[in-house]
Parts: sequence; C-alpha cells; structure tokens
Amino acid sequence: MNLFIYIIVYPFVWLFSSLPMRVLYWISDLLFILIYYVIGYRKEVVKNNLKMAFPDKRSEEIDNLTKQFFKHFIDIMIESVKTFSISEKEMLKRYKYKNPELVNSLAKEGRSIALVGAHLANWEWSVSMPLVLDIDVFGTYSKLANPYFDKRIKQNRTQFGVIAVKTSETIKNIHKNYSNNRQALYILLSDQSPMMHKAQYWRNFFNTKVPVHTGAETIAKKYDFAIVNYSTKKVKRGYYETEFSLITDNSKEFDNYQLTDKYFEVTEEAIRKQPECYLWTHKRFKHKDKYNEWLDLNKNKFSKTKKAKS
Repeated sequence: MNLFIYIIVYPFVWLFSSLPMRVLYWISDLLFILIYYVIGYRKEVVKNNLKMAFPDKRSEEIDNLTKQFFKHFIDIMIESVKTFSISEKEMLKRYKYKNPELVNSLAKEGRSIALVGAHLANWEWSVSMPLVLDIDVFGTYSKLANPYFDKRIKQNRTQFGVIAVKTSETIKNIHKNYSNNRQALYILLSDQSPMMHKAQYWRNFFNTKVPVHTGAETIAKKYDFAIVNYSTKKVKRGYYETEFSLITDNSKEFDNYQLTDKYFEVTEEAIRKQPECYLWTHKRFKHKDKYNEWLDLNKNKFSKTKKAKS
C-alpha cells in the first residue's frame, strides 16, 4: 500500500514542483483565500500568539499581521515543494548568504560548530548551506511512516550536500563524529517549546516566561564547539538573505544558560524585525502559567543537585 500511494502521489508532487515560481505564487494566492477565509487553519492560534508577543498592538494590527503571516506561511509550503526540482543556480539566486566567511574561518581553524537558528523567513532552503560552507553540514529530519516518501524526502534534503540524520540519532551522531575527530557543523533549530517534563530552563520570550531548549548549549560545552547563529530575512517574495553571527568560540567559559539567553535575545530581535515571517502556528506560549508547577515537579531533582554540590 505504501508503494502504491507513493507511485500515485509523487509524480503529481514533482510536476507541481516543476511549475515556474510565478505560477506557484498564483496558486499560493488562491490557497491563502481557501486556508485563511474558508478553512481558518490555526488562525486563532496565530492570533493568540501574536497578542501575547505584541500586547501593545491594536486589534487591527494583529489582524493585519495574521493575514501577512498566512500569506508568507503558504508561500513557505509552496517553496518547500519547489525544493524537489529547484536548480543549484536558482537556489543561490533566491537564497543568498551574506557572510559565509565567518563560518569558513572557524572551519579553517579546525573548529566544529553548533549552528543555531529559528523558524524564521525560509528555514527549509537552508539545505543549500553546503554550497557556500567549507565544512560538512549535518541536519536532522523526522522519519516518515511511508518508507518511499521517507527516502525521497531525505534525498530532497541532501541534494545540495547536507548530511541527514534522524532527529532521534542526533546526539549519537555528534558523539561518533567527535570520537572520530570528524569536523562538522550541526544545524540546530532551537526556538520551539520543549515538552514541560523535559525542560531544564525557563526564561522570558516576548515578555512571557516559558521553557526553552538548551540542547545546543549543552552540546557545545560538552564537545567544545563554537556556537554560530544564522538569521534569515525575507528580502521580497521568493528571495531571502541569511546572515551568520558568532555567539561564542569558547562555550566553556560561560555559566549555564548564558549562551541560551544570548541565542534567544538574538532570535527575538530578528523576529521583531519581521514578525509576519516567524512560525506562529505552534503554541509557543502553551506553558506560560506552569512555571511553579514545573518547579514542584522538579523539586526533588533540585534538592539532590544542591546536596551534591554541598
């Protein structure tokens, strides 16, 4: 059955992907009308997130931002499908890298890198990074139930040189490369909300205290990686520019969570510049009133940690 579904569906996906971008954006405009006005997919989630993030904005401004977001969001879905057929030349024309020399200088020094970023502008086209970086680039992916589509999606994500690793095997892969002295860069999108029982640290994000991922900092400290942030902005429809910035090349000199704080400060600043281009469809503030509950759940762990230090 999986093979049958793949044989029926994939040719249509590829043909759709092969359409000129101007045609795909016409389709995107039609899909916007359907999804925003008819289906209303996650419209309330997006509005509530925007209200939380920007409490000073009037209702009309929130409504306008919501519409802008959905137009961009549907473009992203279309552009993701385009990745199946886009050429290297067109990719580099549409997705530019402002300063790859920052990363390449670290690579030349023999450093491995934890590359942190957010679901901002177009994160899907960051699969083109190996075209401009002089280092092995590893990216994670979630395995699909259909093995034929899973193989095709993996090929799609690796066509420009990214080495794909299942999300569940990220740490195992990093440790293996480190043990074998293999220099690499690891793309780690760290802006989404972790499950509360797995959270290690809470901080303010858009003036709301929420749990945040700390994995990139933990990995960088353990393996002595440099930490670089990449931030992508939308220049115009279908065109993006990514800029790299160094967070630190000596992660071990920072106290716990200082690097996570730096990452979220940079991320929030980038989102405020183009709020309509951030991924607001997930419930980013769903744990906003649960900090004390989390403290109660973890009080035994904290008490054991204090005893171990004393």
